[in-house]
Amino acid sequence: MLPSHQSSAQNTPLWSPSDCESTLLQKFIAHQNYQTYEELYDFSITQFDEFWSQLWDFCQIIGIKGEAPFIENKEKVKEAVFFPKASLNYAENLLKRRDDHSSIISYSEHGHLQTLSYADLYTITAKLAAELKDLGVKPGDRITGYLPNIPETIIAMLATASIGAVWSSCSPDFGTQGVIDRFGQISPKVLFITDGYFYNGKTFNSLEKIPEICAAIPSIETIIAIPFTKETEIPNLYLNFDTIKAKRSETKIIFQKLPFNHPLFIMYSSGTTGVPKCIVHGAGGTLLQHLKEHQLHCDLQPDDRLFYFTTCGWMMWNWLVSGLASGATLVLFDGNPVFPSADSLFKIAQETQLTHFGTSAKYLDNLSKLAIKPNDRYTLDNLKMILSTGSPLLPEIFDYVYTSIKSEVCLASISGGTDIVSCFALGNPLRPVWRGELQGRGLGMKVEVYNEDGQSVLGEKGELVCTAPFPSRPIGFWNDPDGQKYHNAYYSVYNNVWHHGDFVEITNNDGLIIYGRSDSVLNPGGVRIGTAEIYRQVEQIPDVLESLAVGQNWKGDVRVILFVKLKTDIKLTDDLITTIKTQIKINTTPRHVPAKIIQVTDIPRTKNGKIVEIAVRKTIHNEPIKNVESLANPESLKEYQNIPELQT
Repeated sequence: MLPSHQSSAQNTPLWSPSDCESTLLQKFIAHQNYQTYEELYDFSITQFDEFWSQLWDFCQIIGIKGEAPFIENKEKVKEAVFFPKASLNYAENLLKRRDDHSSIISYSEHGHLQTLSYADLYTITAKLAAELKDLGVKPGDRITGYLPNIPETIIAMLATASIGAVWSSCSPDFGTQGVIDRFGQISPKVLFITDGYFYNGKTFNSLEKIPEICAAIPSIETIIAIPFTKETEIPNLYLNFDTIKAKRSETKIIFQKLPFNHPLFIMYSSGTTGVPKCIVHGAGGTLLQHLKEHQLHCDLQPDDRLFYFTTCGWMMWNWLVSGLASGATLVLFDGNPVFPSADSLFKIAQETQLTHFGTSAKYLDNLSKLAIKPNDRYTLDNLKMILSTGSPLLPEIFDYVYTSIKSEVCLASISGGTDIVSCFALGNPLRPVWRGELQGRGLGMKVEVYNEDGQSVLGEKGELVCTAPFPSRPIGFWNDPDGQKYHNAYYSVYNNVWHHGDFVEITNNDGLIIYGRSDSVLNPGGVRIGTAEIYRQVEQIPDVLESLAVGQNWKGDVRVILFVKLKTDIKLTDDLITTIKTQIKINTTPRHVPAKIIQVTDIPRTKNGKIVEIAVRKTIHNEPIKNVESLANPESLKEYQNIPELQT
């Protein structure tokens, strides 16, 4: 029986693969002596120790793998230890290519900035690594970057990782308190900054924030400043990145070989319920997982060009940078993706002959709302995969991609998170793309859906869980000596099972549909409703730019409240309210229909572009929000306070 979201008419995929034999995934299947992806997936989740060992060899990881067993305590999802006898260095694996092939092509709002070869990247990293060692940086020290998405940020991370120090970054649009809330918890030794950054045609000064940050984080011993805007003079008390490049003569990196689970990145939860959690990821698990996703699920090959629109405060930056380990060229962009025009990123795609274009679901939705057709203006012959994440990709946006961007492309809606610095579900070059569905579960990821009784189900909505260990689990939280915070975050709901907190469904195509975060699931009359189910309907209405739904406690139950941001000069009339309610009722159920629809001028979101239902729900219930620094537009919450319509 077809799941409720599908109809019998939806039996034709939007895209089907045509050249399977040349893909790395097909070669890996053949290498394992299997015939189909399904056979390989079953092997990867039942004999997962052997799968990850074979993947290490296939991806030619530089390091010592050690002898079997490759996973100790593999029956325990939380306690399993991957490659206990292995040693490697993450940076060495990203810098194993050292020729004149382009490693990074960088853009800002002003256009092309620079191109670095792999040889250039290695040499500059060698100089910076030597400087950091002279500053006393040792394995385990924390090095932080308050930086835009530019090549120097990648170089700083690589130099850090080459020593075995731990890298942590956030984007320069964070306010001082947001930086202090994050970096202040991990006591960094060195802080990398730029003189400023560009956004939406304006130049912003970063230097003026640094004294307050350093006063609050006394562990910072050295500041290394990168001239980027070159509109403000860098103070003499800071080291200058360009000066380091000019004065150092080192040409070789001594990579520190470290255990598989040695800390590599510290990343941060983006919730609004308190100070961000500091999530620590290991070098080996991050590298192995990213190589699997890039090479097998994205078919990223050495002549490919990989782009993802991201800031350095989002895990997709870490994911993007690992593309160097596959020998591909990274294309960077820093600034507003719709400046100077809404389709600026596709101009970059054409100029660089991108093969992989990654962005957020909201970016594609905005292009659709503006009726922009990149395929009318740009030649995208080399583009073989479009990736989308950050929020569920609506079925109508699948249609938009194939009609307005490119008809012959693999559209990979992917889903995972900062928690695992990777994906649970993602693309697959050997499988068709079905409207509204993620193509499938990742290799080695034993993803299941649990219903309210904790039973594994297919074709029903429920909790996304992972019932076998995987290498990119966090190695812990910073400042969590007994591991209780870490346990409570992922393992306290089900015994020996990772609970991710997404509300999902596995379809009859073996794909996935994401209905939103389970902590924002609506529960009117005891019926669980994913907010994405409502957004899918509301945002088909031309006058609605964006929407946000929350549950309001009301008379012993929960009622659905829908906030809508409309096109300029459009007012929320009774007729439009009726249109919205009818659209929802006809295409879902009467339970989905909101009790109140309220017009707002802005929708609050994190700096990564995710809308924040929890912050709005707290606001309408007059509950405190402890971490507004995680929001890109915290002032928007004022509009949700003391709304008269919510009192009746």
